[in-house]
Amino acid sequence: MSDFESKYAARELPVGAFVTRLGPSPTGFVHLGNLYMAYINMKLARQTDGVFFLRVEDTDKKREVAGAIETLISSLSHFGISFDEGVIALPDGTLNEEGSYGPYRQSERKEIYDYFTEKLLTEGKAYHCFLTEDELAEIREKQEAAKLVTGIYGEWARYRDISTEEVRERISNGESYVVRLNADYAEGQSELKVFDGIRGELTMPANVMDVVIKKADGLPTYHFAHVIDDHFMRTTHVIRGEEWLSSLPIHIALFEALGFEPPTYCHTAVLMKIDENGTKRKLSKRKDPELSLSYYTSEGYHPLAIEEYLLTIINSDFEEWRAANPKSPTEDFEMKTDKMGVSGILVDIEKLNDVSKNTLVNISAEELADFMEEWAMAARPELAAVFKQNRITLERAIDIGRSGDKPRKDLAYAAQIFDFLSFFFDEYFEITDEPPENVLAGDVNVLLLAYLDSYDHNDDRDIWFDKIRAIAVANGYAAKPKDFKKNPDDYKGHVGDVSTVIRLALVGRTSSPDVYEIQQILGEQKVRARIQAMLG
Repeated sequence: MSDFESKYAARELPVGAFVTRLGPSPTGFVHLGNLYMAYINMKLARQTDGVFFLRVEDTDKKREVAGAIETLISSLSHFGISFDEGVIALPDGTLNEEGSYGPYRQSERKEIYDYFTEKLLTEGKAYHCFLTEDELAEIREKQEAAKLVTGIYGEWARYRDISTEEVRERISNGESYVVRLNADYAEGQSELKVFDGIRGELTMPANVMDVVIKKADGLPTYHFAHVIDDHFMRTTHVIRGEEWLSSLPIHIALFEALGFEPPTYCHTAVLMKIDENGTKRKLSKRKDPELSLSYYTSEGYHPLAIEEYLLTIINSDFEEWRAANPKSPTEDFEMKTDKMGVSGILVDIEKLNDVSKNTLVNISAEELADFMEEWAMAARPELAAVFKQNRITLERAIDIGRSGDKPRKDLAYAAQIFDFLSFFFDEYFEITDEPPENVLAGDVNVLLLAYLDSYDHNDDRDIWFDKIRAIAVANGYAAKPKDFKKNPDDYKGHVGDVSTVIRLALVGRTSSPDVYEIQQILGEQKVRARIQAMLG
């Protein structure tokens, strides 16, 4: 054991530094919970000058999916997650390991697990168990019939006290076996008190189960492997979901049996949503597309917006901090485990959109255009070339109404931004709305011809609108909406109706940003071409 202790010596880090990890199984599905957990672990490590590493927990070979870790790293990297050591991706996409505490794949650490399995066997803290699947099923049936807790413990632990000779004989005969923790080594410990970094002092029943620590295939269980790895990788804080709370007594028992000091466990609340019927429930892989991380990349949420939103659901005081520090980078915010929620964390897409709108307004049009191009290349390849060819138009379109004391805040994610601005690009321009009810069918062409005849691309905003007002009056429409409201029988409609006809020709919709600015971006040639096209 001393060899392992010296090989994986204590890290030389500042006092109070967090050493955290992400320990995914390579099963393929990358979800919001992975990002949520990764961000918490990364943030806590970075703000304390600690270490955040990636360990691949691949001892369950039946569930392993080829390429899963590459996908996980790539997906998390898109949202700003990076690792200080462990399994990392090289620029060419292949995987490598960095750091002095590896191997960082559990399947390559068998020598370490085997050593400590033998150590516990020698000390009488573990034993070989030869129970067959049929025997285990029979035990479960009897326990259920007697309304007892199911599992191997006490009188059900038939192989705790068999002799070394019998063990050797059974193994030599080719009998399949597992190795179990002998929970009786800690007899008398009925209650466990443990400090949780999020939930505070916890009291729960101590472990009584003879849990499997080594499976029949020779590989360790997750319980056993993670305890050994967190000790020798010098993990200080294990941040994980509350679904692991029930396993905490097992993990503390294993740390005690091995003689290791446990890290601080921090159990986060489960990610939930409000269902259509108003019920709060856990996010579901089957029911909720927003659980998958690919939902956020395909819709085109900016990484900074996702980070802002995560902080609002992670720490209860973040929004207050953000209100007091509107321009400060998130690095300046100190995340605290005791400010994390202990009941279900609500994932609310509407709230995400609100956060995103406030985030995007502080990102330059040039940067947003870069982001839109990146999103298009990944999610809408046919758009990428259009954006590239019309780069200046894209930047100017994004920037409409974003200056001044009250910038517009209605852009939330790339797919929505494109839908909103698609009319700028001829390939996606179409007229989808009808002219205003107040405009007679025969007046549409009359108004557009008059506008085309008077149009001067060099007019300033006031002169431009004065011309529209003059066209309105000349054709029986009120110069001001309030005039029409006062005397509706005296007019066909008002100047706003005339403007909407022009808007429809240029934008294809009756609602859009400022038409004058749109014209300046489209350019005179395109303005005239679109009006002419509507005239037929």
